[in-house]
Amino acid sequence: MKALHSRFSLPLIITALLAAGPALAQDNWLTTWMASPQPTWGNELPLPTRIPESLADSTIHQKLRVSVGGSQVRVVVSNEYGKQPLLIGAARVAVPEGVRQVLKFGGEEQVSIAPGETRTSDPVALAVPALGDLLISLYLPQRTPLTTFHWDGKQTAFIAPGNQVNAQRLEGSEQVEARLFLSDILVDAPLDARALVVLGDSITDGNGSTLDSNRRWPDFLAQRLARENVAVLNGGISGARLLEDGMGASALARFERDVLGKPGVKSVVLMLGINDISWPGTAFAPNTPLPSLDRLIAGYRQLIDQAHRHNLRIIGTTLLPFEGALQGSIIEHYHSAPKEQLRQALNQWIRTSQAFDAVIDFDQLTRDPRHPTRLLPLMDSGDHLHPGDAGNKAMAEGVDLKTLF
Repeated sequence: MKALHSRFSLPLIITALLAAGPALAQDNWLTTWMASPQPTWGNELPLPTRIPESLADSTIHQKLRVSVGGSQVRVVVSNEYGKQPLLIGAARVAVPEGVRQVLKFGGEEQVSIAPGETRTSDPVALAVPALGDLLISLYLPQRTPLTTFHWDGKQTAFIAPGNQVNAQRLEGSEQVEARLFLSDILVDAPLDARALVVLGDSITDGNGSTLDSNRRWPDFLAQRLARENVAVLNGGISGARLLEDGMGASALARFERDVLGKPGVKSVVLMLGINDISWPGTAFAPNTPLPSLDRLIAGYRQLIDQAHRHNLRIIGTTLLPFEGALQGSIIEHYHSAPKEQLRQALNQWIRTSQAFDAVIDFDQLTRDPRHPTRLLPLMDSGDHLHPGDAGNKAMAEGVDLKTLF
């Protein structure tokens, strides 16, 4: 200590620290929002993408709600499934009614993102409250195929002609419900903040909840956890499966990207498997046999092992009842007696195996006591597969928060 004081006086040390400023600041970059990227598809799946094939000289305005707030923001743009470089001619971020802040990438306002890559913007000084809304605008100056998206965004995005990144209102000549190229929001959060990923399918993605209302069950869970500085990240992909790709990569393939690669994640809730069971014999997978119980369990165990190797807590959930699902739609044969038997067997393993660090019994919470292979009518969106707003809220309120970390 004497040697230190012999060379530097305390006032000089303090002056040097103050001059260093942000360089010595302890940042805590945390993922506060995500939308898992998916590749677009053609005729191989029975559902339309509901987005244009490409855009040119167009601005995409997208709105989202964060979980944990912070003093700075970074935006992640993905060209994961692109076949050509993605040129972003200009980008802006703002809070509602706020000034549009310029997004730069490596100090430049334009960025070219190579096929298969993502780019994270430079930090922007922007105070975002917990559960606050953000507006993101991306200008595409050249013809750009829309190859990377998130299909079931449950939030209206506006596509406007020309460079309108500074427009004060979110409007455009075309509207979609998908996320386009936007994959993550990071905030410089309080040092005690942490994140939880819910890795799921359309039930997590919010299918069945009200558009533009943030009533997915992870949204309601985020409201419960906001005071604890916990970000709830929605890793749902409608049509997602545990074992196989389909409307997006399988959980086995995307676990590293959507869980392990997210800054600040300490826990993961795994809510997958119903599409592995229900897709075989439908228009999604007409010639695919039912997976065995052992194969589904092996998939779960693989993800459990990955989580534990990275010191993450992993919570399993039982699969919701789905008798009568999608009847009268273009998707036939979604439910059957053998599929129901497999769901029941898998749920029994999830409850009793002690393979997960904790279990959330959504089956018990959402089933109709008089007809336990069906959703409780009050929770059903109407398609007998996806919970509605009331069901999503009940699911979130049924989670014991102490089990999450």
